[in-house]
Amino acid sequence: MIRFLISAAFVVTIFLHDYSFSGDAEAGKARYAQNCGNCHGPAGMGLASYPKIQGKEIAYLVDRLKTYRAGTKIGPNSSLMIMMAQPLSDTEIENLAAYLSSAHNNN
Repeated sequence: MIRFLISAAFVVTIFLHDYSFSGDAEAGKARYAQNCGNCHGPAGMGLASYPKIQGKEIAYLVDRLKTYRAGTKIGPNSSLMIMMAQPLSDTEIENLAAYLSSAHNNN
């Protein structure tokens, strides 16, 4: 019973988190164009050793950008990502996540 309650609470938390998100995809697209595309390619399609980030879940993108902004290394390109994420505000991170996760990026 406890395992069920924990699982149910997790699902409700994820559900509420995704639907309470209010990022602006158009603002995210403009912010992405400033420098993210240099490594991640057009619309986050991935380029060379830089991963595809298009279509990822909002929660994943927000978590990764905030983790990098905090200075935490989590992959081979961490030093560069930390430098790029540190100046981002919470709003910019939410906007970037909205843009990258949205279906209209399928160019």
